[in-house]
Amino acid sequence: MIAELNRLVELVEDRLNDDLDVASLATELGTTEYHLRRMFSSLAGMPLSEYIRRRRMSVAAADVLGNGNLLSIAVRYGYGSTEAFGRAFRSVHGVSPGDVKRDGGPLRTQPQLRFRLTVEGNITMDTRITDRPALRLVGHATRVPLIHEGINPHIQAHIASLPPAEHARLKALGNTEPAGLLQVSAEVDPDYTEGSELTYLHGVAVTDTTPAPDDLDTIEVPAGRWAVFRTEGEYPAALQATWAATATDWFPSNPWRLRPGPSIVAVLDRADDFSTATCELWLPVERA
Repeated sequence: MIAELNRLVELVEDRLNDDLDVASLATELGTTEYHLRRMFSSLAGMPLSEYIRRRRMSVAAADVLGNGNLLSIAVRYGYGSTEAFGRAFRSVHGVSPGDVKRDGGPLRTQPQLRFRLTVEGNITMDTRITDRPALRLVGHATRVPLIHEGINPHIQAHIASLPPAEHARLKALGNTEPAGLLQVSAEVDPDYTEGSELTYLHGVAVTDTTPAPDDLDTIEVPAGRWAVFRTEGEYPAALQATWAATATDWFPSNPWRLRPGPSIVAVLDRADDFSTATCELWLPVERA
């Protein structure tokens, strides 16, 4: 995975002046666009699209400081007008191309990234791989923004809006793994951009032959393989740390990659005030 990401950075650098087809780049690297985008954003701390834009505008600044025509520079970097180029330029550097041409700056340069794997060996991830048949996730769904750290107040409000009897009703409906009440994230932005919207479902898993009540939302999940990570400790900090470690430690060290599908958190046990919890994080995977 680390080698693939570094090769991706090289390919991006070679094609800053071209239309970048990330799906084709992923094929060249022998992986999938979905996995590549998720791993890049998790490790780089920014979406791949944002990195490409920053690198393009960093290199374009040298052209702006030269004697070239602004429209020809805009076209060279994939923009159809000087206005669109100017907006992208200002979003990176904080000033317009005209300001830079007149004053020489200020410029905010995005260095070329290099990924390295640091192996410490002092953290063991409690993981199992399981093949599961097709299933249904049923419950109450809503659209919420993605928040990387801390409690998501939009999810918290969604769960709090459900009456206590509904939680018991949902739990009684579940009849397959993952067991218990589930926190499901689906339709997540492949770049995992903070603030982007996802579908959150509070519900349970049932077999694909179990009819879902008409008043509940349903997510159909095809048969496939899952990596299941068990986590214990402060909630949600321990769970979020494990989620991050799947990208920084587990995927780079193991012959698996993410495949499209929902991510699922099963809460196995928790304190009364939910300050601590034992959870399982289910991620859909396939052989790399």
